[in-house]
Amino acid sequence: MISFSEANNIAFVTLSRPEKQNALSVDMFVGLDNAIKKIRNSKSIRAVVIQGEGAHFCAGLDVKSVLNKPFGIIKLLKKWLPGNANLAQRVVLGWQALPVPVIAKITGNCLGGGCHIALGADIRLADNSAQLAIMEAKWGLCPDMGGSLLLPATMNKDKALLMTVHAQRIDAQQALKDGLITELCDDVDARLSELLTQFSARSPDAIAAIKKVYNRAYNQPARKLLWLETWSQIKLLAAKNTKIAMKNASVAGENKKPFLPRMKW
Repeated sequence: MISFSEANNIAFVTLSRPEKQNALSVDMFVGLDNAIKKIRNSKSIRAVVIQGEGAHFCAGLDVKSVLNKPFGIIKLLKKWLPGNANLAQRVVLGWQALPVPVIAKITGNCLGGGCHIALGADIRLADNSAQLAIMEAKWGLCPDMGGSLLLPATMNKDKALLMTVHAQRIDAQQALKDGLITELCDDVDARLSELLTQFSARSPDAIAAIKKVYNRAYNQPARKLLWLETWSQIKLLAAKNTKIAMKNASVAGENKKPFLPRMKW
């Protein structure tokens, strides 16, 4: 479900589940984590492209697939120490730790977990078909894949808050305006090829140094924030309002249940 290939010192990591719009299963999280480890251990790779097979980048978490595996949620959320990144966070933040530029090629749906994975890339190229969303609030949950470390360097707080709470899709034009994508391309493949050629013409040592310095400058201190993401999600998974939100998300019209008073945070 995650395919990995190399050509001309470029690694291509492809989400390969087109019949499900590349929706994420637990096995795909593991596959992405393994791909990041493989790239980290390679000295020949000069750049990485993350893409989806078919028309869509990624439709987000395949909730049914994950819930059908009894230990799926535990596998995604568990961590040995509170400040460590869990599996769900590693497939986002792991791209940032690589010493090579990572480009997300975004077409079609880039929703939920797919949007978080794209956030982990250094550069996000999109075409006019792209639709992006951070969807967790729709289900009564909070984003917990490490995006809170990356959004402050990408979007203004008000835009990020509005997008996350609203939990609705935005088109590529709005995503560009808000800073969520780097470039909107008429021909995303041509622009991708151009960037890869430019990166190949630069010293890999210089690129690695620049990325390390800029990551330190733009990113937030990680450990407390990673634990806060996971702990907040655990609390929400046990909350009565989350069960109401999940039921309401699948109900149309006026049959939605009212929420209970907010828990103490």
